[in-house]
Amino acid sequence: MTQPHAVAEQTIHERLIPFPKAHFLAASDLNPFVTPRLLDLADAFVDFNRQSSKALDVLHGRTVVNLFFENSTRTSSSFEIAAKRLGADVVTMPVASSSVKKGETLIDTAVTLNAMKPDILVVRHSASGAAELLSQKVGCAVVNAGDGRHEHPTQALLDLLSMRRAFGDVTSLTVAICGDITHSRVARSNVALLQMMGARVRLIGPPTLVPGDADRWGCEVFHDMREGLQGCDVVMMLRLQLERMAGALVPSTREYFRFWGLDREKLAWAAPGVRVMHPGPMNRGVEIDSDVADDLSVSLIQDQVEMGVAARMAVLASLAQREDAR
Repeated sequence: MTQPHAVAEQTIHERLIPFPKAHFLAASDLNPFVTPRLLDLADAFVDFNRQSSKALDVLHGRTVVNLFFENSTRTSSSFEIAAKRLGADVVTMPVASSSVKKGETLIDTAVTLNAMKPDILVVRHSASGAAELLSQKVGCAVVNAGDGRHEHPTQALLDLLSMRRAFGDVTSLTVAICGDITHSRVARSNVALLQMMGARVRLIGPPTLVPGDADRWGCEVFHDMREGLQGCDVVMMLRLQLERMAGALVPSTREYFRFWGLDREKLAWAAPGVRVMHPGPMNRGVEIDSDVADDLSVSLIQDQVEMGVAARMAVLASLAQREDAR
């Protein structure tokens, strides 16, 4: 074992904390005391993941089941890599060819999985509340990997980690979340977590893609991109989720980019040193211009991918730590 590897592993064990709740279903499962400590743990995992050897035994003997009812190569892979690096036995359920497609209900699936005695269930589902429903039916910890329009809490945690590493402190940041707010679980989790940690949040988008009750989220709401971006430290672009739209909520993707797509001209309205984020996958030329997305002096998008593995390692390790402490 190399010395840097040993130091990184020791730091991880020193920073391990029990997760505050039995499950991680929403950003509100965290609190202002635990969140910085969870980010400190994730920081240690970032250092560890940059070592040549990435094997740990934090989850040795435990079974993590990835149950993805929606396709998501990025998130599914991130959770799988995170669990394997912690030493867990990982099973990724082939939902597309499973009994779910043969008429089995979500509850039947939960009961069946529960009988197999997994330790952590990672769930993504198109229905809001599906992860919480499963958490009531199984005896293991459940992690919400995205449920309908509701929440995607690990995405918010990795976004917060990316911002803290870029700026050092998030409490003084003004963050603009832009685009398809209505269909975005990423937006809902980020609003909750960023406000919990003291950041100022703005929502920017066309009236058809901003929820009617958004003014009650505690955010400033803008329908003009340039006006909303003025003085912002972080611009978080969202994917235009055409597949979730029942009707035509935007005139065309070309018109959408003209008014709501992020390019150099609109970005110039933000604060000096602004950083750009996107949860992926990106629709280039629809919500963001490649010239901005690929500029590493501005873009944190690749950092978000790296931070995703570390943040999910922190969540999985903390959930196991909570179980050990009982």
